Amino acid sequence: MKSETALKSQTEFVKTENRVPSFVMPTVKLLIFLIDASLAFASFALAFVLREGDAIFSETAWSVEFKPYAAVLIFVVPIRLVMLIYQRTYRLQGAFSYIAESIKIFKAVAIGSLLIISFTFLFRGGFAFREFSYSRGVFALDFVFALVIFSAFHLGLRFTQTLFRARDINLIPTLVVGTNSEAEQTIRELRERTDLGYRVVGIIATGNTEKSGYNLEKLSARSSDSVAETFSGVQIVGDLDDLPDVIRELAIQEVIITDSNLPSEKLFEAMMRLGRRQKVEFRLAPSLFNFLPQKTSVEQIGILPMVRLFREPLSDAERFVKRAFDISISIFVIVLLAPLWLIISVLIKFDSSGAILFRQERVGMDGRRFLCYKFRTMKTDADESVHREAYLKNIEGLREANAGNEENPVFGKVKNDPRVTRTGKFLRRTSLDELPQFLNVLRGEMSIVGARPPIPYEVEEYDLWHRKRLDMKPGITGLWQVSGRNRLPFEEMVRIDLFYIENWSVWLDLKIIVLTLPAILRGDGAR
Repeated sequence: MKSETALKSQTEFVKTENRVPSFVMPTVKLLIFLIDASLAFASFALAFVLREGDAIFSETAWSVEFKPYAAVLIFVVPIRLVMLIYQRTYRLQGAFSYIAESIKIFKAVAIGSLLIISFTFLFRGGFAFREFSYSRGVFALDFVFALVIFSAFHLGLRFTQTLFRARDINLIPTLVVGTNSEAEQTIRELRERTDLGYRVVGIIATGNTEKSGYNLEKLSARSSDSVAETFSGVQIVGDLDDLPDVIRELAIQEVIITDSNLPSEKLFEAMMRLGRRQKVEFRLAPSLFNFLPQKTSVEQIGILPMVRLFREPLSDAERFVKRAFDISISIFVIVLLAPLWLIISVLIKFDSSGAILFRQERVGMDGRRFLCYKFRTMKTDADESVHREAYLKNIEGLREANAGNEENPVFGKVKNDPRVTRTGKFLRRTSLDELPQFLNVLRGEMSIVGARPPIPYEVEEYDLWHRKRLDMKPGITGLWQVSGRNRLPFEEMVRIDLFYIENWSVWLDLKIIVLTLPAILRGDGAR
């Protein structure tokens, strides 16, 4: 539209520079982490000294009395840190409250103490102290001291954080979508409450611009060399079509949506266009509570209730279990199969020239793009358009999408693909080409079990209901892979993925993993 073009042309992006270098925040988090480790040790040691009345150290090492408890330290410190991480106490961006922070610390310390006691009385500090009788009083005092020490330290950190935020440090670059009364209220609250941790750097104009008579036609009528339009003292930086570009140019980390007329597909398209490097949170303002999608969580930002969009359809506990499951299995597989990785690398190099790993952009949860790793199975000059054409036929449900026959159908594959190398055929048949995807799992981009990660040009052809398969992280294996894999047409694959998302459980993941091996032995990966 002409008005949209005019609005975009008259607006220049003015990126707000960081007040501190980018390495400062990771360094601060690391320092806090190390202090927490020291506090966990200090709390346990102090509990021992006050309860037992003995020294911790001797002239050379641990004292004889403390040695059995020293063996327990390998559980105490890691458990305390893991629980603090799980409660997200190291998240230093965005709004917080002292009450919520206190609850987080209490949960981390209480659950941590229960785990410490369980580990201690199960393993008793190892084989050397299996007959030793540990004092329950030490663990009770440790809980009390840990609660007091960690609460004082982290609440003190939060107070210090508010002082820095008052000086315009540690504020999240935020974009508001809409120019209505809700947008004005949001801007006013975030401007007056710098302790919340947000800096509104721009406004996205939408059709719903009733406040003060703002509308796109009026904006476009302004001279292109005039001062940039503002709303509630904040620069209007574009319209809905500009959203991905504005997010990239202004390094936006939070998008607050105040316009109830914003189509949901616009948000998905914005996520697709943003690419894999941009990490953005989307939130809904209070007036939109009647339009909430399934994947949301309600949070308080000052006096404003906000809804965080694009969350996994799992509870915090379920996400923690699934993530811990993914990390432990990935590390085990990578270490166990390290010699096999070396053998495969040598075979690939001897078979054809080119890189060992093939990196391809895929679409992850909520349309976020990432680089998916595989062992290279094709020649380096392979034409991607061949697969693109075959898969688009599969999405459309055409008969010619079947690269097999009526008895053994194969969907989404290129028949007798000339691009595949000799080693590549073996790797595909055994699914060994997907081993490097365990690196994606460790990076948090994929899960062990989930839907197949699609290529961007596939997602561009999706119907709206197809996109629901992106509600969770994609997986190395999944219900689709063990239910027929390429023998199933596209629509059936989507239904199976949606069934998995709606019925997820740890036992379902374990069952799928167990069923994956027979599927590999049948050679489903080659079909």
